[in-house]
Amino acid sequence: MRRARRWTDAMRRRLTGTGGDDGSASLEFITVGVLLLVPLVYLVLVVSSVQAGSLGVEGAARQASRVFVQAETEAQARAAAERAIRVTLADYGVDASETEVAISCRPDPGDCLARRGFVTVELVAVVPLPFAPPALGLDVALAVPVRATATEQVSRFRAGS
Repeated sequence: MRRARRWTDAMRRRLTGTGGDDGSASLEFITVGVLLLVPLVYLVLVVSSVQAGSLGVEGAARQASRVFVQAETEAQARAAAERAIRVTLADYGVDASETEVAISCRPDPGDCLARRGFVTVELVAVVPLPFAPPALGLDVALAVPVRATATEQVSRFRAGS
């Protein structure tokens, strides 16, 4: 009698659709997993892209200020700084043509290579977000501005001035 009752209960559940949730746990896990995993992976991509851009801009500013103070003339210094910025940003995948560069000198803005003077290089770059289409019908993609500043002192033993 017990065997018949179990069989009829199982058949009733199957026929009425009020049975257990057999097999739906894996489907729910896959659905929720994908819904949570896709935004998480995109967040990791965005953070790594912005971090790479930030490290590139900071490294470019630091290297440009270092090569600037070691040059013989101011024209050579500006050319060396521009070259250092271009190479460093290319290593980190940042577009150098979209970067704004400002070089300032103190205490004498007219002579950047004066002994014990300070040269400050400031860079502002735009790091585009990965897989972000142009926003609101504009021709520019979504991006994050990144800024870095580096200051280096001209050696007191510098020859020439």
